[in-house]
Amino acid sequence: MIPLRDSESTRRLTLVNTALIAANLAAFAYETELGEGAAALIRRYAMTPAAITNAGGAAREGRALLTLVTSMFLHGGVLHVLGNMLYLFIFGPAVEERMGARRYAIFYLAAGIAAGLATIAMGPDSRVGVIGASGAIAGVLGAYFVMYPRARIMTILPIGFFIWTPEIPAVVYLLAWFAAQLWAGIAAGAQGPLVGGVAWWAHVGGFLFGVAIGPFAARARPKTARRRR
Repeated sequence: MIPLRDSESTRRLTLVNTALIAANLAAFAYETELGEGAAALIRRYAMTPAAITNAGGAAREGRALLTLVTSMFLHGGVLHVLGNMLYLFIFGPAVEERMGARRYAIFYLAAGIAAGLATIAMGPDSRVGVIGASGAIAGVLGAYFVMYPRARIMTILPIGFFIWTPEIPAVVYLLAWFAAQLWAGIAAGAQGPLVGGVAWWAHVGGFLFGVAIGPFAARARPKTARRRR
């Protein structure tokens, strides 16, 4: 299911969400410019669970913990970054409108960190570096889920040779998305939290963080004025 637009955002280009998309694209452009040197950049700034759980000394621990943030802005390929940015572009503006720019920026980073911690919790000894904004974006999806239960998501559904674009209730769309991430994480089993390069438990952890914290970060909706008769 590929989302095309949602029914709730009044502006598609909000301040912080647009800046986050620009930052991710700029970081990926830099990776591309480095060519083969990008591998060293990713090794240095990816989040590696074992490096955090086994960090010794304040300096090493600080550098390791910093990767919980830096890893959010790195991606492994064009499809990886474009897929993540599409979801952020569709779901982010409405969440930012409810939270306000400052709260949304803090929430996004906190969701990414929570997603990273979930990955560490499920595989503390993993030496596989984790990169990508999907954990933070999963937090945005979780917040959207509880803030806009009546929203509708226009979606591309390819059926055979036909392209169908139904409007799916956001509750259905996001529950299906979350169920797929949870199932994949459980199915990974002894293989660990990373299968096929996807950190499933980062998605699960980020989404649950958004569901739990999103309502507290949201500003109260203005009351609709009553019409005089």
